[in-house]
Amino acid sequence: MAACAAALVPAAAQAACRPPARIVSLSPTGTEMLFAIGAGKNVVAVDDQSNYPRTAPRTKLSGFTPNVEAILKYRPSVVVVAYNTNNVVGGLRAAKVRVISQPSAKNLGQSYRQIRALGAVTCRQKAAAKTVVRIRSGLAAAVKSAPRSARGKSYFHELDNTLYTATSRTFIGQIYRMFGLRNVADGADDGSGYPQMSAEGVIASNPSFIFLADGAFGESPATVAARPGWGGIAAVKNGDVRTVNADVASRWGPRVVVFARQVAAALRSS
Repeated sequence: MAACAAALVPAAAQAACRPPARIVSLSPTGTEMLFAIGAGKNVVAVDDQSNYPRTAPRTKLSGFTPNVEAILKYRPSVVVVAYNTNNVVGGLRAAKVRVISQPSAKNLGQSYRQIRALGAVTCRQKAAAKTVVRIRSGLAAAVKSAPRSARGKSYFHELDNTLYTATSRTFIGQIYRMFGLRNVADGADDGSGYPQMSAEGVIASNPSFIFLADGAFGESPATVAARPGWGGIAAVKNGDVRTVNADVASRWGPRVVVFARQVAAALRSS
């Protein structure tokens, strides 16, 4: 569908499209999307959390506590944001700067639409469409590489050691669902898609796999095994507590494929 949409844009219109000369991204996911579609050459500044790709012009700008004056110093023609903290959107628009707001995607469909939207803004429609196709095929290949015997097994995805997690209603959960895995947190969903479970709740659910997205903050299979009562959980007993990269497991851009490959590798080695 994306390729068809790009094809429907008249050639003359595409030729007349003028990409923004100075893009500022305050969204790590937005940054990854921009570079994936080949618009990186027009990006003049990214926020302090945009650590990929390494060639991105990382600055001290914050996407969580944005400052309009600091952003305007980069003379942006377009600013990509994920959050409207401090009414940054209103402030930038008052300064006559175009703002592209792309909040956290709830599912992969929203992620694909955001990629296409950035493609339209940067005159990279065809590249954006190809990026979406590449993501879809990468996800399919990752799923195909996993053993079918894992289907139906349960898992717990740990965001931090206070046991915040992601349910099947999130893009994170959608990735796991592709592998046929069952999310033990779905019953605890508070409507946000990111509920906090209790230790008792996780223990009682007895997940077959535990995926740690907080390895960079000191959590590991060993620290999980040392938690009171966790030693009896199937994932702990069977050595199926695995660490996933926090960045690729929290960003809804092109590297969801890397996340899916990590899940597939964990299932293969179970």
